[in-house]
Amino acid sequence: MVDYGLKNRVALVTGANNPQGIGATTALAFAREGAKVALVYKKVLRPFDKSKTDRNGTDKYYAANAGNADIVENRLKEMNADYMVLENDISNEDAVKEIYSAVMDRYGRIDILVNNAAVDDENGFDTIEKITANVIDNTFAVNVRGSILMIREFIKHRSDYGRIINISTDASQIFAGQITYGASKASMEALTRSIALEVGKYGITVNCVAPGPTQTGWIDDVLEKTVLPLIPVGTLMQPEDIAETILFLASKQARMITGQVIKVSGGHAL
Repeated sequence: MVDYGLKNRVALVTGANNPQGIGATTALAFAREGAKVALVYKKVLRPFDKSKTDRNGTDKYYAANAGNADIVENRLKEMNADYMVLENDISNEDAVKEIYSAVMDRYGRIDILVNNAAVDDENGFDTIEKITANVIDNTFAVNVRGSILMIREFIKHRSDYGRIINISTDASQIFAGQITYGASKASMEALTRSIALEVGKYGITVNCVAPGPTQTGWIDDVLEKTVLPLIPVGTLMQPEDIAETILFLASKQARMITGQVIKVSGGHAL
């Protein structure tokens, strides 16, 4: 059993209300290692067919992201974890300050930030021929501005231990069909490198995890058959695969790793 040195560290994880999601799985992984966990989420309301939410696909995924964090919270309770849950909007500057104020009031420190929250456009308007200003603004507001604001406040509230892990996507550099989403994630990769150079003097590392196709509830059987031939290892990523990489980057063992973008993709989109 690896000791990541995370016991009693305080980890702040955004985008954590989907029970099958990377954020929730990461929060549970931190709790397993004895860390204190602050979960942040915002309900993303999209239409879905309730009769189809019992199986993987967009309906199940949209339903999960439209809900609260009750299921995740119940799992943390079962683990006797020390946690708190905050519903707020990271794209709003005042809300970000409220998040940090609440966590500092509860724990007195924040050691780890996982920037997982993100949005995309579900209506197919994220191509160069269909793109709208609203899609651009809404995507960058959360994926880029919100993440930067979260990082800025993390630096202001830094402790004697600092780990920032951003979440991108393995296809960010070439994402036809989702150009704004891809561009927002490519921006996060660039920011990872730049911010790592700025905050190294504080002993803070900044890294980015770029997952491949990950089963967070949205990949149905038809899509899985289409995607699998593009993954050299021949299987979808699971949220646990991403969470374990995040744990390592947050650990004492990863103290000399910074400014890196690590693909966890089974060879997809190399």
